[in-house]
Amino acid sequence: MDAKPANPAKGWRRIRGEPSLADVHRSIPVRCTDSSWRKAAIFVGPGYLVAVGYMDPGNWATSLAGGSKFGYSLLVVALISNIMAIVLQALSARLAIATGRDLAQACRDAYPKHMALFLWFLAELAIIATDIAEVIGTAIGLSLIAGVPLEIGIFITALDVFLILHLQNLGFRWIEALIITLLIITAICFGIQIAIANPDWSAVMKGFVPTTQIVTNPEMLFLALSILGATVMPHNLYLHSGIVQTRAYGSGLAEKREALKFATIDSTAALMFALLVNAAILILAAATFNQRGRLDVTELGEAHQLLAPLLGLSVAPTLFGVALLCCGINSTVTATLAGQIVMEGFLNIRLRPWVRRLITRAIAIIPAAIVAIYYGDSGTARLLILTQVFLSLQLSFAVFPLVIFTAQKAKMGALVAPAWLVAFAGLIAVTIAVFNVKLLFDFTSL
Repeated sequence: MDAKPANPAKGWRRIRGEPSLADVHRSIPVRCTDSSWRKAAIFVGPGYLVAVGYMDPGNWATSLAGGSKFGYSLLVVALISNIMAIVLQALSARLAIATGRDLAQACRDAYPKHMALFLWFLAELAIIATDIAEVIGTAIGLSLIAGVPLEIGIFITALDVFLILHLQNLGFRWIEALIITLLIITAICFGIQIAIANPDWSAVMKGFVPTTQIVTNPEMLFLALSILGATVMPHNLYLHSGIVQTRAYGSGLAEKREALKFATIDSTAALMFALLVNAAILILAAATFNQRGRLDVTELGEAHQLLAPLLGLSVAPTLFGVALLCCGINSTVTATLAGQIVMEGFLNIRLRPWVRRLITRAIAIIPAAIVAIYYGDSGTARLLILTQVFLSLQLSFAVFPLVIFTAQKAKMGALVAPAWLVAFAGLIAVTIAVFNVKLLFDFTSL
């Protein structure tokens, strides 16, 4: 049994230690003399780094598979997943602002050491699964645009460590600017492709209506849960609770309430943007492949090759490749930051910034590289979808602690989540867990 400190912080087993991402912690000033509009603008950024995880290459694979096989039917899953994400990311920001802890630190300070280590291990596995999807997606993007072999592209993605170091030396705002710029390029690419595909918009609207077939059809449920795993991702809960603390919003209750308001607005707006991109991927797959009888398109490279002949314009596959590459770069950057937060938060490891980032990147990229090289081009589609289902299965181990912490007044003080929000978040947590149990039952009984 762990020994408790003589004077632990109220509500916690251990006192709060040094923050994760200490080199950028509270590095962006929020002045009390600033107008509300300027303060809101200062808080724009973390939500878009989080939104990256909701449109990463793993999500592309699941959306392509779902759209090509089932048309627009799974759009409702993207919508429900996005609502879940908005609630959970708001709780993540609330935890950080109220306690000064990210989710990893909160688990470390609230649970016995053996339990905290178990949750750390699961979080690392989730980041590895995330990175497998992102490394493969980036490598495929490089291959589609520049003809770079998959194996070489995988190792090129490791250069994001140096990109993060350079941009953080300039200031965390530079990382946010890069992410937002690449997100805008992605949205433009998909906007053009959707216009070319000219989907049936009445069928699109019907796709947002729930159907019991999603639960009763094991194959559809498998894709639905993979979309859920690709949308509400465990590492994003750790990431958001860390990077929202890059804002120096003060320590008073009024300042924290204001910070929570602006952080929630930022993440909600960013996730609505992510929903548009996620829906666009599925709509493109449904309009281009499903409507033309191609029900088995699951591979990113295959989708790229089919876009030109099916849509009749050579620019379509180029736009697809550019959007994929932008998403891949964004995703590897944010996964690296999440890996650093998880390692520092759970293990309280303090190393030089470049050493920390190199270690956390190696933990993720080495398994990703081995798996990707072994499977090659032909196996990447199935591998991408499986990583997303794995993330869905891991999700409960991040969601339940988050909901429990934010519901406890002893930990949260005046910023404890209201009862209605706790009930809604609890319903989300239970729903995710029940769907995961059903998924395991269906596929172990086959």
